[in-house]
Amino acid sequence: MGYKVVVAGATGNVGREMLNILVERQFPVDELAALASRRSLGTEVSFGDKTVTTQDLDTFDFSGWDIALFAVGSEATKKYAPIAAAAGCVVIDNSSLYRYDPEIPLVVPEVNPEAVDNYKNKNIIANPNCSTAQMVVALKPLHDRAKIKRVVVSTYQSVSGSGKDAIDELWDQTKGMYVPGQEKEPKVYPKQIAFNCIPQIDVFMDSGDTKEEWKMIVETKKIVDPSIKVTATCVRVPVFVGHSESINIETEEFLDEDEARDILREAPGIMVIDKREPGGYVTPVECVGDYATFISRIRQDVTVENGLNLWCVSDNLRKGAALNAVQIAETLGKRCLKKG
Repeated sequence: MGYKVVVAGATGNVGREMLNILVERQFPVDELAALASRRSLGTEVSFGDKTVTTQDLDTFDFSGWDIALFAVGSEATKKYAPIAAAAGCVVIDNSSLYRYDPEIPLVVPEVNPEAVDNYKNKNIIANPNCSTAQMVVALKPLHDRAKIKRVVVSTYQSVSGSGKDAIDELWDQTKGMYVPGQEKEPKVYPKQIAFNCIPQIDVFMDSGDTKEEWKMIVETKKIVDPSIKVTATCVRVPVFVGHSESINIETEEFLDEDEARDILREAPGIMVIDKREPGGYVTPVECVGDYATFISRIRQDVTVENGLNLWCVSDNLRKGAALNAVQIAETLGKRCLKKG
């Protein structure tokens, strides 16, 4: 027996990736329902060699379904996730709505798989922010060895993290730079994104941090260790897919860069590409379509007693969203539901 699986938001970037990854990883799906809002109702989506017609999220009956992967944003999730959960369907939510609820587990399977066991609290599991997910995969094995005290992270985040309209905006603005009469003013972003960097992701908070920066701080503490101090600067860059991060780590115990490299090579979900030569590192263009979180530029930070620097790259639509959600479903199945 396999699972009856729902993908809500099946026509969006993340929803389509969820469908692809369910097939790629051979998740045991007995029956699949693809749900969409009414404006996308009837749209056909691919599921392996099958074509599935989307159904109406607003009227769908979740009774008898095992797992629902939600990729519909916080407002729709707030309305429909409790309905699914009350019907006995376990919701794995990609929005930020439930991440900070102490009763709802926030899970990255390579880091805290045991947290899945707490799904019974509300029948909901939260998927972390894309920039947090790839970072904590790198932090956890180093934390287990040398106990991380502080993290300083600067992100270089692709426009796909903002959705299809942002991808179109980057494309249209880039064309408009070269084709007279096709110039495009910013709509998705507060400033031009083509050939530019924007040091604002999400809204500003009273502290001066943006909401994205706050998410990375709070989520890292919840997933890895509440004692870790985190400070973040999140930047949107003119890249279509793939988030990059420059991570500075300070540990309680000394950790040699060579040992850190060996630890990361053995860690689940990580691929180390770290040659000290031109091109001996991974860039966002190269990570697209891959499951791994890539680590490069591992080196000692000699300005503090126990410091390391590293470069972290991952496909934000995969590990940052759809892949992590499917991995949560796999972990839930193995640890709790035990079907398939």
